Formats: sequence, structure tokens, C-alpha cells
Amino acid sequence: MKFDKHLLRTVLFSLGIVALVIGIYQTIFYNDLQRNYWLFMVAMTCWMPLLYWRQQEALAAKVAAQEAKLAKNKPRPAGGSQKPKKRR
Repeated sequence: MKFDKHLLRTVLFSLGIVALVIGIYQTIFYNDLQRNYWLFMVAMTCWMPLLYWRQQEALAAKVAAQEAKLAKNKPRPAGGSQKPKKRR
């Protein structure tokens, strides 16, 4: 069985949203943020890996773009694909 990273991202994002909504509701209902602080921390804990993975993907894309730009601007040897002349 292959691990699906997109499914993990969806589950973490959904769990974070649910925890945040429940935390906001409980805070308003009970008027006590300290009692529901753990719900906000669960939401943040779910979102931290998502933010980290997004930064890593952006960095990898930036590096790939720079490498492609360098490869495009790489000077080619004069004479094209001619074979070098043999010396006698």
C-alpha cells in the first residue's frame, strides 16, 4: 500500500478546521478561553506540518526554476557539434 500524502494533508486540514470551530464555539458559549485553549493548540498542531510542507515545496520550485534558468543560459561551445580535429 502506497502512502498518500494528499490524503494526510486533507485530514490534517479538516481536523484543524473542526478543532478551531469547536474551540471558537466553546469559547463563546462558556466565555472562557483558558478552558478551551487546548482546542486551539490541536488546530495549530494540525496546521504546522501543512505550513512546513508548503514552504518546502515553494523552496524546491524556486531551486528548480533557478536551475532551469542556469541551464538555459549556459554558454555552448563554439562550432556546435563538430568533432575536434586530430593533431598529427
